[in-house]
Amino acid sequence: MTEMTSPQSLRIETPVALDIAEPEADSRIRRGTRGFRLTNLALFSAGFSTFALVYCVQPLMPVFSQEFGITPAQSSLALSATTGTLAFAMLVASSLSEIVGRKPVMVASLLASAVLMMLSAFARNWHDLVLLRALAGITFSGLPAVAMAYVSEEMHAESAGLAMGLYIGGSGLGGLGGRAITGVIADFSSWRIGLFAVGLVGVVCGLVLWRTLPASRHFRRVAPSVRALAGSFAVHLRDGRLRLLFLEGFLLLGSFVCVYNYTGYRLMQPPFSLSQVAVSFIFAVYLVGILSSAWIGDLAGRLGRGPMLCLSLGLMLLGVLATLSSSLPVIVLGMAVLTGGFFGAHATASGWVGAKAQHARAQASSLYLFAYYLGSSAVGTLGGVFWAQAGWGGVVGLISALLLVGFVCAAWLTMRPGPAGTGARA
Repeated sequence: MTEMTSPQSLRIETPVALDIAEPEADSRIRRGTRGFRLTNLALFSAGFSTFALVYCVQPLMPVFSQEFGITPAQSSLALSATTGTLAFAMLVASSLSEIVGRKPVMVASLLASAVLMMLSAFARNWHDLVLLRALAGITFSGLPAVAMAYVSEEMHAESAGLAMGLYIGGSGLGGLGGRAITGVIADFSSWRIGLFAVGLVGVVCGLVLWRTLPASRHFRRVAPSVRALAGSFAVHLRDGRLRLLFLEGFLLLGSFVCVYNYTGYRLMQPPFSLSQVAVSFIFAVYLVGILSSAWIGDLAGRLGRGPMLCLSLGLMLLGVLATLSSSLPVIVLGMAVLTGGFFGAHATASGWVGAKAQHARAQASSLYLFAYYLGSSAVGTLGGVFWAQAGWGGVVGLISALLLVGFVCAAWLTMRPGPAGTGARA
């Protein structure tokens, strides 16, 4: 136990205790090792279940509108209530992980979220369902930012991009799996059974995470000081480049979720008139995201994050414009391009935050994800207004404007790399 200093002189990273001896500099996990395989199995499972639990309600929004007699914008609260509370609660959860450790917070978060999902299947009315989804946002908060910090701390720099890409690839598969499970079951049976099934999947993935994720070796516990933890947030927010990366998170998920929120409404109406099952299977384009996140994440570590972020945002814009077509195959292709670009951009931007932050990485990641999920809530619901007023063209116009802002920010980060070690290749 190290000697504690007075509160006035407490530094941001003052350690309370060291559980293990200081590890060797080359002891970080490298690709090709057993530790790398176990870590990625655990994080892939965590990413899979997190996205499945959060986004499994997305294809059910037309079902909720019909069953509860609510508008599309109101129906979007099944998702926005979760991502909204998640955004704020993540700031607390990331700070908690700086005190108690990464793995305990991640495991507890995932298991609690899975239990709340199963309880959601028994919601008596719309208000109860939204309340349970909001509570789930709080329990989800202990996983995404902490997982990003774990990768930054435990993975060797040459392997971190691939590891982050695989984690986000698991998220993509979870987004597909969760949507497919609830969408198909809702068409043949009940949305309640679908939600309960996804909750069971979350329990299994939580147990896999607990059993396979290696204990942290490079984590350093800090003093439980509100002043010190608040100081960490302030340091990150004073960094102009980190602020731009946080903005990228807001624009990325906001744009992506908005497209998927209202695609179901569009495709279930004439002239397409697709069934719930058919719309659910369109989410198979998430498979493109699984591949692109690992591939672009790996390329970003070798070729530079700035160029890859610009490329990914350009793909997103191209994809969303293609959905204006009246041809269903072109729409599906456009969504595939959009999805590939999104997962590549997220893998790049989130990895860049971890590389740019020099301390309290969980808190830096939580600020990125705070903006990321806040974008999901704000833009996801705002899109319902554009859908009601201007149809699909209005939704595409909103998303295109947001992506252009994101591209300008990415170009600025690429051309103004900053101090050595923090630029486009950082």
